[in-house]
Amino acid sequence: MINVLIIEDDPMVAKFNAIYLESIPGFTLAGIAENAEEGWTFYQSNKVDLILLDVYMGKKTGLELLREFRKAADPVDVIIISAANDKQSVQTALRFGAVDYLIKPFTFERFQEALLQYAQKHRVMKENEHVSQDEIDTFLLRAEKPQSTVLELPKGLTVQTFFTIVKQIINRHRGAFSAADLAEETGISRVSVRKYLNHLVEKDMLTVDIVYQETGRPLNRFILKPEKIDILKTLSRE
Repeated sequence: MINVLIIEDDPMVAKFNAIYLESIPGFTLAGIAENAEEGWTFYQSNKVDLILLDVYMGKKTGLELLREFRKAADPVDVIIISAANDKQSVQTALRFGAVDYLIKPFTFERFQEALLQYAQKHRVMKENEHVSQDEIDTFLLRAEKPQSTVLELPKGLTVQTFFTIVKQIINRHRGAFSAADLAEETGISRVSVRKYLNHLVEKDMLTVDIVYQETGRPLNRFILKPEKIDILKTLSRE
């Protein structure tokens, strides 16, 4: 799990950011701090991988706190989430190593993209001693955005149900499965499961074969494409 500290002086904004955060697999809320000083104190005594950092907060700004982290040679990753949209603030944040910059108000989709992009980078850096150019390009140039494309769900499909089904697909990645198989394991209706599977087929994540049963009735059997498994693992990571 990626442990996240939210440093935000607006309690309502902090609450919504926490709700957003905990709806994305692979992330957990380590804590919430109301100002830079409180955030620094919390960070010193808790495991934190990523900080969601506001800019304008009381006596000390988030950018000043970010500068202090870098002066201390601290490698913690930071995503700025702020209404500050002036060029100087953005440039300062990037120069001091912010991995992303979200301007309030932002959409859940943009927030989700930032977190999933970070999760991919975090996984690559954690699991590999050497990094390929393609991997660097993916999380620096954003040349590919497979996760956000997959999560552009059609009307009537929900993110939480999507995540539930994705986890079961990961468990079955070496073999074929049907909508009925996943319905039995998740408790979600077969009709609903089929909608999510068809969406993944459209997004080129799954292949589907039609098998005719002894009764003559067709049965759709789905298989996760091997080259797509890392994308779904990022989405389902706990």
